[in-house]
Amino acid sequence: MLSDTTRSRLVLAVLVAVALVLLVVDARPGGDPVTSIARSGGEMVFAPTAAGVGLVSGPFTRLYEGFSAGPEAADRIAELEDANAELESELQAARIDDHRAEKLDDMLHLSGRGAYEVVPAQAVTRTTARGYAHTATLDVGTESGVEPDMTVVNGDGLVGRVIDAGKRTATVKLATDVNSSVGARLEDSRKIGAITGGSVPGGPKADMTLELFDMEAPIDQGDRVVTLGSREGAPFVPGVPIGTVDEVQVAPGALSRIARITPAVDFAALDVVGVVVKGPAEDPRDSVLPPKPDPEGDQ
Repeated sequence: MLSDTTRSRLVLAVLVAVALVLLVVDARPGGDPVTSIARSGGEMVFAPTAAGVGLVSGPFTRLYEGFSAGPEAADRIAELEDANAELESELQAARIDDHRAEKLDDMLHLSGRGAYEVVPAQAVTRTTARGYAHTATLDVGTESGVEPDMTVVNGDGLVGRVIDAGKRTATVKLATDVNSSVGARLEDSRKIGAITGGSVPGGPKADMTLELFDMEAPIDQGDRVVTLGSREGAPFVPGVPIGTVDEVQVAPGALSRIARITPAVDFAALDVVGVVVKGPAEDPRDSVLPPKPDPEGDQ
């Protein structure tokens, strides 16, 4: 640190005088050699000092700039963030609408193939009602013609059946419920059985299980299963895809063959469904099933 002496004050006065001269010289236009030399010399003398001052004053300068632009900049940033959030919300809503429109189209195609008259609905909640483990609530009810013991489908297949209906809502017991039982038939055959939700004693762990009554009936992995249909179509109309055979098991001493079924419907992502308010005049057989995958097309 410089001591407060006559020598230090003299040096300081000289530096101030040189600075003033450089300010005057630097303000002059043109590329005069003399002024260029003077500028270079001044930079050599003052550069270290200027760098030190810059390091110290830099944070304060930025802080000042932040304060000077603070309120207006903060308001503008907030506006942009709000606009961005609104745009993202609109885009998400558009994606949801597109997704639901696609699911509705799939469901209408399925109902058209089976000649089912349906009331479109949305599965708004998954809930537990009346002791049932797997149920869903729909946003339609008796005002839309929905009654208990009506089949519920989506664009992929069987969802379940209506067990309760109010004016504007209905409760559906899903086909994966442990108390659910659906008469079923193997594709391309007259072999029948029953689909139950979950596993059965002696059977493999499953979301759905098929018990085929004929022990000699041929059944293989990949075989598809549809609803057999109930009397007058209640609670199940015929021909609705239920799922695909995943594993076949024969238990010793069993009176039926057991198969684990992979559901046609993704029950974890239920959204747009249809309540069948009127069944087909004739059994659609296997016409509701989608085309079988082409083995040659996978090669």
